[in-house]
Amino acid sequence: MFPGAASGSCSPPRPLAECPLPAFQLESRIRAGFPSPAEDFQAKRIDVLEHLIKHPQATYSMTVRGESMREAGIFDGDVLLVDRAIKPSHGQIVVAVVDGDFTCKELWQRGGRLKLKAANPTFADIVPTEGQTVEVWGVVIAAIKQFKR
Repeated sequence: MFPGAASGSCSPPRPLAECPLPAFQLESRIRAGFPSPAEDFQAKRIDVLEHLIKHPQATYSMTVRGESMREAGIFDGDVLLVDRAIKPSHGQIVVAVVDGDFTCKELWQRGGRLKLKAANPTFADIVPTEGQTVEVWGVVIAAIKQFKR
């Protein structure tokens, strides 16, 4: 089961180090405001793994299913890069395993209590109850989006 999915069993994905991503030519910078004609053209090669991933042996990709994190900018179909080597902390977006199912939520930790907070008011937060198993599996380091027409 993948992040945002409601139910099912989960099996861990393979680390990205086992399936390398290609490098590509980064042609130039682009502004989201007014362009600068003075900016020089500089082409350089960018390696996606090197640019985004600090721990390739502990980093995984997972496809989002569902809308529980949309207000955090994470949508159905996005691909998350999840680093298991980073120690999770309050306020980070994480992937957790709750009763055997993967889910993506914001981690809240206060006073020894844990809450997995949805970023969509139509979804309930997850507050672990007695007997429920919750493991914070990894920290989301990036989301890869494809803009569709």
